[in-house]
Amino acid sequence: MRVAKSDVDVRMEIPGAVIRQRMDFGDASGLDKFSGEYFTLSAGVDTTPLFQGLDGNLCQCPHWGFVLRGEITTTDANGVQETVKADDLFHWPAGHNVKVDADAEIIMFSPQREHSRVIDHMIEKVKG
Repeated sequence: MRVAKSDVDVRMEIPGAVIRQRMDFGDASGLDKFSGEYFTLSAGVDTTPLFQGLDGNLCQCPHWGFVLRGEITTTDANGVQETVKADDLFHWPAGHNVKVDADAEIIMFSPQREHSRVIDHMIEKVKG
């Protein structure tokens, strides 16, 4: 799910403050601790080879985040693609790959245990 800032409902606006809220932006039921993550990614990065060997060869961790700059396209298990850009909020459900279309910086919040497993897997893949 991708939501542009302009599409997030304004709930309150007063001098000096605008409060926007997107309801039902993912479900974290049953998940333990979350980690806050800051990723800097270069155009052309593709997680497909790094996720080989994971269930379905996909990242099986959900993420919620915000794109500071750049452009990223995710592909899910059914081949459905979605592109997020600067100023977008996003939710990537479990079961995705990522391709960086333009140099990007993102902030993500992820279930710590699940995403650590994925990151550890990628580290091992890079080691060869």
